[in-house]
Amino acid sequence: MKAQELLKDAIDIHIHIGPDPNRRRRVNAYEAAVQAREAGMRAIFLKSHDYITTPLTYTIQELVPEIEVYGGVTLDFEVGGLNPAVVEVAGKLSSKIVWMPTFSSRHDMQKRNINGKGITILDQNGTILPVVREILAGIKHYGMTLATGHLSTQEIFVLLDEAARVGIERTVITHPLSISFGPTASIDDQKRMVREGVFIEHCFIAAMPTSDRMDPQKIAQAIRTIGPEHCIMSTDFGQIFNPPPVEGMRMFIETMLRYDITEDEIITMVRKNPAKVLGLSEV
Repeated sequence: MKAQELLKDAIDIHIHIGPDPNRRRRVNAYEAAVQAREAGMRAIFLKSHDYITTPLTYTIQELVPEIEVYGGVTLDFEVGGLNPAVVEVAGKLSSKIVWMPTFSSRHDMQKRNINGKGITILDQNGTILPVVREILAGIKHYGMTLATGHLSTQEIFVLLDEAARVGIERTVITHPLSISFGPTASIDDQKRMVREGVFIEHCFIAAMPTSDRMDPQKIAQAIRTIGPEHCIMSTDFGQIFNPPPVEGMRMFIETMLRYDITEDEIITMVRKNPAKVLGLSEV
């Protein structure tokens, strides 16, 4: 089966779209949906570091009804950071995913040598902040999925324990292999993170020339070690200097095939597991 055929019914849970207040994007939401429809994909997820994308999905869904379009919110400074009110709004709008802080996280800002305090979910004793407990309660109440964003590995472990205590059913560990942003968690750490309802997200952007230039074989090795049943393949594309997201997913699939990830394993990671993360039925 060719990569183009494996794109059928695929779901990319990590696409960046325009308009964007801080950077140029390769596609807007409409273009992303049309391109995914033409490739035979089942669904795309629109992500922004700056605003709730769910209202946008309602319009795009009417314009391109042949594909499912979903949205959510990232808890960066632009939406008030660790803001339970925006989580409440996201839940009422039927958003699917709430990301912990990404570019606004203290860990990420330190990694990128940006001056500023940044957001952490822990107090000085390493205990999760009360406001994070409130946010997790909102995620649970509205049946949304938790994603770890660009938190540190230490923060992620504390967050996972609290999410389990609250009863959150679905969690995504956001691109833990990435070097220039996010946790850069070891394989041993990733193995410890995996538990019921927790998925490791591998994003193809890490292998791009303008990103980490990671050897994609490293992604394939991580998938084999962690197990495809615990992994998701997404692109994190939308940057002006990368291919369109749909082409990125096709490239990702083709590359994993080259490194002996099987067709069935790819189907698990681009169809079945993303559907579980979004609370969708399998096709």
